[in-house]
Amino acid sequence: MTVAALPRVPYSGTADHAELEHWRGIARQVAGTLAADALARDRANAQPFAEVKLLREAGLLELLVPAEFGGAGGHFETAFEVIRILAAADGSISQLLAYHYINQSSIAFYAPAEVQADWWRRTVEGSWLWGDSVNPVDPTLVLTEEGDGYRLNGAKRFSTGSGVGEVIVVNAQVEGSGELLAFVVPRDAQGLEIVDDWDYLGQRLSASNSLVYRNVRIEPADVLGPVTDEPVSTLLTPGIQLAFANFYLGIAEGALERGKQILLGRKNAWFLSAAETYSQDVVFQRTVGELKARTAAVAALAEKLGRRFDALLSLAGAVTQPQRAELAVEIAELKVVSTEAGVEVANRIFEVTGSSSTKSDLGLDLFWRNVRTHSLHDPVDYKKIEVGAYFLRGESQPLSLYT
Repeated sequence: MTVAALPRVPYSGTADHAELEHWRGIARQVAGTLAADALARDRANAQPFAEVKLLREAGLLELLVPAEFGGAGGHFETAFEVIRILAAADGSISQLLAYHYINQSSIAFYAPAEVQADWWRRTVEGSWLWGDSVNPVDPTLVLTEEGDGYRLNGAKRFSTGSGVGEVIVVNAQVEGSGELLAFVVPRDAQGLEIVDDWDYLGQRLSASNSLVYRNVRIEPADVLGPVTDEPVSTLLTPGIQLAFANFYLGIAEGALERGKQILLGRKNAWFLSAAETYSQDVVFQRTVGELKARTAAVAALAEKLGRRFDALLSLAGAVTQPQRAELAVEIAELKVVSTEAGVEVANRIFEVTGSSSTKSDLGLDLFWRNVRTHSLHDPVDYKKIEVGAYFLRGESQPLSLYT
């Protein structure tokens, strides 16, 4: 009997209307809960265990797990929309979930097809939130061979989700051979110290702590696989950038909606205006209209590329490097405009809401603080260069966790 070959990645097809509507509804419910006390939780700056519980109970952690392994069998387009909806309410928790989706999908991108089923089943049975420890510009990890496994030493900053995730994806080079491996470390692993030092301007509940590894044992079963230049495997990075873009877009949409509420609540008008209220003043209507139009244009591009990402993933091992490069540049274009729209909207919304909207208890600053913080993740100017080099000369940037 001939046994069918397992797919290189277990994703196929694109989301239909029913899938998208189902998860949009769930995301809006969760977003409503998060929005109710987002500012208070941001100020408390506590590890977001309660928020993770909310995501877990809503079924959002298993959205991308293939149905044959007990998950919801959703698509990345759907996951990106969920990220966008949550970002409009709470940027920190949106980031936490966005990174979870990318980290969890390391199973598909790095692990051999024949061992993926076990990883998918374990993540469903444990209802794992996946954190990460992969910051490529902070390469202080040393992975040393020991028997049939390894020992991990060193430290990593900016490890999103590490404070609350059940497991953490780590990338490290094997000392001597230089092979780069992706592997999984439980949050309670012996020798792992989680340093609760995430105290930044924004994204305060993203659990992006520093981690210290002291002789942490890595068993062969903990290894997902090598990090290679296989085109389908390297789609992980465009996926991350697409998640970022939807996150920035969601913050822009949230800032616009909050600004609208504040503007409509102002019952008078500027003394030089002929309008009865601020919302009837064409000066303020023009500003809001400009910001809304730019955000809508970014949304249209994001929706298009979410579907394109799923379609390319469906090719699995047949994805070519030129196909990967083309999509990566299109996503870089989205990264540019979503970053600029997110920062501009979160900033300029104050122009229409007035000085009273800077009151601390209104929390309008939360949108700006969140998008300003995360948009510094990797310089957007280099994304512009990436787009320009490809458009002018067909040149692609070197493969990395940024490009």
